[in-house]
Amino acid sequence: MKDEAVTGGTQAVVQAGAPTGFKQRFGAFMRKFVKQKTAVVAAVFILILLVIAIIGPLITPYNPSKPNYDALMEGVSAEHLMGTDEYGRDILSRIIYGSRLSLSVSISAVMIAAVLGTALGLLAGYYGGWLDRIIMRGSDVLFSFPDLLLAIGIVAILGPGLINVVIAVAVFGTPSFARIIRSVTLSAKENLFVEAARSMGATNKRIIWRHIFPETVPAIIVNISMRIGGAILAASSLSFLGMGASPSKPDWGAMLSMGRDYLAIAPHIVYFPGLVIFLTVLAFNIFGDGLRDALDPKMKS
Repeated sequence: MKDEAVTGGTQAVVQAGAPTGFKQRFGAFMRKFVKQKTAVVAAVFILILLVIAIIGPLITPYNPSKPNYDALMEGVSAEHLMGTDEYGRDILSRIIYGSRLSLSVSISAVMIAAVLGTALGLLAGYYGGWLDRIIMRGSDVLFSFPDLLLAIGIVAILGPGLINVVIAVAVFGTPSFARIIRSVTLSAKENLFVEAARSMGATNKRIIWRHIFPETVPAIIVNISMRIGGAILAASSLSFLGMGASPSKPDWGAMLSMGRDYLAIAPHIVYFPGLVIFLTVLAFNIFGDGLRDALDPKMKS
């Protein structure tokens, strides 16, 4: 009965302070977002890329791992739209198949960082004191290292491999989420409905997850979208350095690493994977900017 009273009281306060429901807020977000043409284009590009990553094995024109020694380093042609590599493998097929590998690694790493960073940010912002100081000073230590250098150090300790790449990228992404969510939590816990819940006897756990956490969701969504581009770049860089995917796998970074030896005689081996990485990272960054402008109430449309 007590929990029901707390829920009812706090919901009344929330409804009084925020008269619009989910549909109205989502409609307002969409109206702001569609006004940003570049963000919409980036969203369409990302959607197409995700579809390709899901159905990639069904639409690749050639086996991405099967060599063809009769077509070594062929240029762009009607048969091979992006040419072939040093083993005669179709580059377009390898890029399509590699989209699943590159996106799964980067998205997994960012989601792990989001979960860890959000939990740490909520705890630091809500409880403060020594817990806040420990979490924030630990974040400062990680922030003092360049992201890629920190990732290289972690993979060097754990050993090469895609799983360790995910761990490394997640580690350097966690402090970003922790700092942002802490800031939102410090503001959210001063809201009237949080004070009402606390005065009616709601536990700290209930206040954090039922009343403060929903306030952090827009910031989490925006940071996830903006961190994925950096995660793709970091994972590709580690694979390029030989610390991620094995050279035989159709990973975008590994393709760049293998193709650099033939840059003078077959530049297309490097150009197309590099172009895909560039466009993907750019699309996620533009999409993240669009989400931020549409979700942040302090931003002017």
